[in-house]
Amino acid sequence: MSGSITPRKERPRNPVPTVDVIITHGDGVVLVQRKNPPEGWALPGGFIDYGESAEDAAVREAREETGLAVRNLAQFRVYSDPRRDCRMHTLTVVFTADAHGQLRAGDDAASARVFSLRALPDPMAFDHRQILDDYIEHRRRGPRGGTT
Repeated sequence: MSGSITPRKERPRNPVPTVDVIITHGDGVVLVQRKNPPEGWALPGGFIDYGESAEDAAVREAREETGLAVRNLAQFRVYSDPRRDCRMHTLTVVFTADAHGQLRAGDDAASARVFSLRALPDPMAFDHRQILDDYIEHRRRGPRGGTT
């Protein structure tokens, strides 16, 4: 093995990293109505800034879009289907958290509300309905896959 590095002619194309946060608040989950396309209700979230951890991005995006301070942040799953975002190929790290504070829409959220998991809005942006369906199933089965 030689010690030299062969330079690449072009940069690799990689998915853009994002975060989404399933925030439990009261008896439901917090969703935001997007101001910008694609329209619909969505989990609070957004792009991870360069030099920022996924965890820090989740806390920042939750605060910016909902005004809430999240706590008990835990990684839930990663979603990477190239079709999950019509604008570009993204990969999202989804977190769960609970929160405190006064719920208010901010940043690129037109509104923010708490929805019961039994009465989610339609349509939802991106693959967020699938993410919440997976979350509901996870809660039903328990963390190890058994029934609760």
